[in-house]
Amino acid sequence: MNNRKFLELILGGRSDNNVDFSDLCRLVASLGFNTCRQKGSHHIFAHPAIPEIINLQPRGHQAKPYQVKQVRSLILRYNLSLSEHAD
Repeated sequence: MNNRKFLELILGGRSDNNVDFSDLCRLVASLGFNTCRQKGSHHIFAHPAIPEIINLQPRGHQAKPYQVKQVRSLILRYNLSLSEHAD
């Protein structure tokens, strides 16, 4: 799934229990977040213009629903958009 369609899926909020972890990490990176560190299963992302960090960890191959909600909240709160090079 391309990033624009995946962003629409996340913003729609109807599939929080069925989000692929690697797709969520790719989306976060496309929104301008950088991986600042990875410790075990924890993937920690930071954005240069946002004081909050995102700490993601998988549940199997899926993202945890509450973390999908956190990402959606940050997207809406900071009006984040995909970089122009994202598909």
